[in-house]
Amino acid sequence: MMTAVAYSLEFEAEMAMAHVPVLTNELLDVLDLEPGSRVVDCTFGAGGHAFEVMRRLDSSGLLLACDRDPVAQGYFDEWKRTVQTPTRFYRGDFADTLQQLERSGQSVDRIYMDLGVSSMQIDTEERGFSYSYDAPLDMRMDPDLSLTAADILNEWDQERICWVLREFGEERFASRIARSIVRRRLQAPYRRTSELVDTVKASIPAPARFGSRNPARRVFQALRIAVNGELDSLRRALPQALSLLEPGGVAAVISFHSLEDRIVKEFFAAQVHPCTCPPDFPICVCGKEPTMEMITGKPITPTIREIESNPRSSSAKLRAARKL
Repeated sequence: MMTAVAYSLEFEAEMAMAHVPVLTNELLDVLDLEPGSRVVDCTFGAGGHAFEVMRRLDSSGLLLACDRDPVAQGYFDEWKRTVQTPTRFYRGDFADTLQQLERSGQSVDRIYMDLGVSSMQIDTEERGFSYSYDAPLDMRMDPDLSLTAADILNEWDQERICWVLREFGEERFASRIARSIVRRRLQAPYRRTSELVDTVKASIPAPARFGSRNPARRVFQALRIAVNGELDSLRRALPQALSLLEPGGVAAVISFHSLEDRIVKEFFAAQVHPCTCPPDFPICVCGKEPTMEMITGKPITPTIREIESNPRSSSAKLRAARKL
């Protein structure tokens, strides 16, 4: 019979293989947890960050975990058997979960979000998140969603596809790629990731095909964001997090591309410097008071050592602020 200690060690090893959490030590530093802290993990994934957070809590603490991916709940159910701190799992969009918690009268001390696509999603070929595998064009984090990446490619008009690629992928060849997508789907509908990769490569100038990164990277990012409504969820979640925090509570966000980071940066800035008076006014007359103070000045990024051991961490940025 396996002992509790042996089980815990085996589970910890399994978690390490399933997903390598990013900026873990830096996140723990800004959260500055106490044993009785009440914490919300908005993006549980395979539990990498939560495992380390729970090491710092005791039976008087609380961890509320959330994820829209049903696979994450399976990880949570296994993980829960190894911890002593009270914990609950909420499946769904984290913006909706934060709203649900607030309406129930819950308040917490710490909230953190890891906005990256987890390894369990990228490395599961049939989910279609990666341009590295030939797989169905799905990209849904929540399989209950009706919209897939294939639906966008096969049903949306050229102008709308172009907008998605430009706005969500910051793709400089968005117009060319969108035109090629619409032309190619007249021959046969898009079903596989390899078909999209081929279209992208054929649509862009030859020099752009041979850079250090896959030329379809931004297109896949754009479609994933559109399918899952990621930026809208983040915009809704940040004010909900602020409402849910107790005074002195901390909100921390790890983002992985400029669109997410910009939303987080602008939200925190608006809370720290809410005054809307013209710059030449000698005193503030709008009456808006700061609701947060920054913990991080510039965003915290991974060390060279972390990037070498986990290349997927290279674009991560951590920002954190404290509620006043």
